[in-house]
Amino acid sequence: MRLASWLRPCLLFVSTIAGAAESQGLPTERPDKVGFAAAGLARIDSAMRAYVTEGKLAGIVVAVAKDGRLAHWKAFGLRSVEAKAPMKPNDLFRIASMTKPITSTAIMILVDAGKISLDDPVAKYLPAFGAVKVWTPSGPVPPRRPMTVRDLLRHTSGLTYGIFGQTPVDSLYRKMPAATDLADLTDKLAQLPLVGHPGEVWNYSYSTDVLGRIVEVVSGVSLDRFFAERIFAPLKMKDSFFEVPVAKRSRFTGTYARSGPGRFRLVDSPDSGTYTRPAKVLSGGGGLVSSTSDYLRFAQMILNRGELDGARLLKPGTVTEMLRNQLPGEMVPAIGAPLKLEGTGFGLGFNVIVNGLDPLQGSNGTASWAGIANTYFFIDPVT
Repeated sequence: MRLASWLRPCLLFVSTIAGAAESQGLPTERPDKVGFAAAGLARIDSAMRAYVTEGKLAGIVVAVAKDGRLAHWKAFGLRSVEAKAPMKPNDLFRIASMTKPITSTAIMILVDAGKISLDDPVAKYLPAFGAVKVWTPSGPVPPRRPMTVRDLLRHTSGLTYGIFGQTPVDSLYRKMPAATDLADLTDKLAQLPLVGHPGEVWNYSYSTDVLGRIVEVVSGVSLDRFFAERIFAPLKMKDSFFEVPVAKRSRFTGTYARSGPGRFRLVDSPDSGTYTRPAKVLSGGGGLVSSTSDYLRFAQMILNRGELDGARLLKPGTVTEMLRNQLPGEMVPAIGAPLKLEGTGFGLGFNVIVNGLDPLQGSNGTASWAGIANTYFFIDPVT
């Protein structure tokens, strides 16, 4: 994950609302057939066009599905500012932290298979975490209890990111040498103190990257292979990967920083940038590229309680747990650097709206997450 709050290049927005898919892909349907007003969808289009015409974003893709049908899927602006290439609905985006729900799904597949227990200590799978300490002003102390797999899923592990917070631990993270691979990253994280005792503080962090390494250790295969074989292939997600294949780079968007009103500076090239070569660290916390159509299939599977088009990835009860707030009352709403998630708790891999605290965000139980390069999705199981 990169610190890029100033990156506003392109937007991928996916929403899935109620129902179940009936065939390969999400079939299209007239909006009125699934209960959408044309005027309401037109307001979405108007807002998205304004972001482009006002020079705030280079390009945007929006998709909305209901009852397993794709009711609205539009592109605005440019995929490439330099080439003046128009954005198209099925273009590819760096989804960054929208990778986290996919990694969390991978862990829960292994939970369903009896390979992992949510309350297992992380050190059971990654022994280096057995010696981890908690930072205090008077020096490091042992944690009051071990960090668990559940802690990683709900970001109560005590880990941090280093790029958002200003704690002494964050400052140590910023000095951490670059990792050579995912195993090396988790070993380095285990050598640093925690910002708080596991289970006692919600803090957005490298937790999901550690989950990715647990997937590798337990399954015996690399994270990219596990994703490809156990998630992407069953869901027919053909546009999701850590490295964009040469044949698909014509659909890959650039990442830009605003350099002035309506002016954009390319900071990661779709032709020669980070995602055009093999990833050194397979980041389960933020390393994937995907498309709206692919992520809709993933989101629909979650909404369907673990199944899509006859392919079951998760038990229904497992998905129920994933979408249930897992934070104790004193941690709700989930607030921590860099996020202020008013009206929300956190499930197992998803932000979850709870207690009707913020109805403007959606119905109770609505699950969502975002990526730092301006991607976002939500799944509203009620409406």
